[in-house]
Amino acid sequence: MSCIGIVGLGLMGNAIAERLRTAGMSTAGYDVDAQKRHAFATAGGTPVASLAELAQKCDTIFLAVFNTDQVEEVLEGDVGLISSRKASTRLTVVCTSTCDPDRIMQLVARIESPRVGFIEMPVSGTSGQVAKGDGVGLIAGARDVVDAAMNALEAVCPRRQLLGAPGNGGKAKLAINLVLGLNRGAMAEGLVLAERAGLDPLAFLDVLRNSAAYSQVMDVKGPLMARREFQKPQSRVDQSYKDFSLMLDYSRTLGQKLPFAEVYAELLRGCIEKGEAQSDNAAIINEIARRRY
Repeated sequence: MSCIGIVGLGLMGNAIAERLRTAGMSTAGYDVDAQKRHAFATAGGTPVASLAELAQKCDTIFLAVFNTDQVEEVLEGDVGLISSRKASTRLTVVCTSTCDPDRIMQLVARIESPRVGFIEMPVSGTSGQVAKGDGVGLIAGARDVVDAAMNALEAVCPRRQLLGAPGNGGKAKLAINLVLGLNRGAMAEGLVLAERAGLDPLAFLDVLRNSAAYSQVMDVKGPLMARREFQKPQSRVDQSYKDFSLMLDYSRTLGQKLPFAEVYAELLRGCIEKGEAQSDNAAIINEIARRRY
């Protein structure tokens, strides 16, 4: 079983596949969407028709699904990877989805065994950054399982942080996404203010990049905001809303209010109500611009 499996052939799943193929590894992929399976084949991967087929074909499988519910279903469902696995070798699952940290810890307690190893590796970076090798893998899991899968982990994320026990990767990812999202929101609000005041947004973006306010988000999302180009997403509005809803729910379990995150989630919800759920999350600037006196 030499190929690496991928469940979820959306933006991140395809970026992961591209990294693995660039490193000389063959890839097999499954998605419920037949069109995505076809596109995966066109890009050089081998599509499979079921999770069961993937479980038999691959010893290491990356999960790039939407949320924690889907991670649990893919692994523990009646036709999931674990129940479908017949091979005697260990199945190693690498979860790149942004998930509820507590539920991931509970999942690992249920499934981890000599037959199943679980690695948490949410990735900091857009799908475009990951495809270029610029994503940062937030790795958590048993050290022997991580070490055995390191060739594949390195191929996907040349830059990595080892964070210890499962759950820690998700905790770090939620906190990173909070800071990153608020950076996007702050930049969008500044661009709207500059444009309303009569400044050219692209020219002002260059000013921002050379100012004390600089952050990497200006390079990644700034041009999209300044040009209002959201139709080819690297990370979508609905994904960001899912992440912010998750971090708000998780913060409540910690007894911590996140006032800026609450505002940001409200802005994302406004984008969704305007039909922008599938747009790049840089479209947050549209909702800010719609907030007029």
